[in-house]
Amino acid sequence: MAIIEYSKVEILRKEHVVLKDVNFSVEPGEFVYMIGKVGSGKSSLLKSIYAEVPILTGQARVFDYDLPSIRRKQIPMLRRRIGIVFQDFQLLSDRTVYANLDFVLQATGWNDRAEREDRINHVLTRVGMANKSYKMPHELSGGEQQRVVIARSLLNQPEVILADEPTGNLDPDTGNQIVAHLHEIAAAGTTVIMATHNHQLLEQFAGRVIKIENKKLIQE
Repeated sequence: MAIIEYSKVEILRKEHVVLKDVNFSVEPGEFVYMIGKVGSGKSSLLKSIYAEVPILTGQARVFDYDLPSIRRKQIPMLRRRIGIVFQDFQLLSDRTVYANLDFVLQATGWNDRAEREDRINHVLTRVGMANKSYKMPHELSGGEQQRVVIARSLLNQPEVILADEPTGNLDPDTGNQIVAHLHEIAAAGTTVIMATHNHQLLEQFAGRVIKIENKKLIQE
């Protein structure tokens, strides 16, 4: 059964139509690319999945949540099941890698300190950053910061990871390493949807492609 399903959805930003007649579904464990030029609506579509951008027209379901009628108090529960990887990292600059991740766990209800420590060590090991937990974000390279962001997205064992241009601020080799990490995550059973305008990545790392052009989705 699809964990994301959109039918005849229209997405608006500030009353302007960004995307129209959006129809797509995503199955558990899929790796899906959303390809489109800068400004084509990729980010708006991803933000609609975690209810940052409201859906007013059409039908849209993520897990068991009906997005057009989702209540405000349900949104944190929806987002707990989704990991988000941003292009610009969005790490807290005034605290260490460990403290960045611990902040997220405490904010999402992890009260046991030992359990938080185990979880942080697990996700940092998974992205090859176990020995960098004491570092401040500015002491890390761009690729290392993005690995920490991926680790952060994995903290609550999400069913879906949304990666919005995760290689946009990285050199090609480092970007390839990040995409390889995301593919490993998908291979382990987590759905990954990655927005990008880098067509070369598609040639190196296979995945289903959804193209965004002229405000519409084109399934390739």
